Amino acid sequence: MLRNGEYSAWFRTRLGQGTGKVRFENGQMSGGDSIISYSGSYEVDGSYFTIVLTTRRHAAGQPSLLGVDNVQLKLTGVSNGRIATCSGTLDPVSDMAVEVTLIRVEKDLTPAAQHAPDQPIVYHPERLPEPPSSRSIKRSGSR
Repeated sequence: MLRNGEYSAWFRTRLGQGTGKVRFENGQMSGGDSIISYSGSYEVDGSYFTIVLTTRRHAAGQPSLLGVDNVQLKLTGVSNGRIATCSGTLDPVSDMAVEVTLIRVEKDLTPAAQHAPDQPIVYHPERLPEPPSSRSIKRSGSR
């Protein structure tokens, strides 16, 4: 099942490959890369899904891997919850195949990631275990 959240996107066409970030939220999707933004909608049916998206150039740069900047694209695919794969062809250039792999971005659950970004991390060196004394090191290392 394609779940709400952020995904890293790896896309491939006959012109090359690239990466971007995509966010899925309650039937709407948005995202982009360094030169193209994506927006659209999606529907989920169990582990299968369909995405209809529009691409728009937002910055100067290399040519689009789609061959054109502003297009509508329909993708169909399957998801296991963490990884999704989909494919489709461009409209109106129907011979340009597009393959996309989506990898769900998992939240970082480490204590450092759980604090508010504007608050400093408080370290407690007093909670570290005591180092061995020099006497115990000599004792354990001597014969």
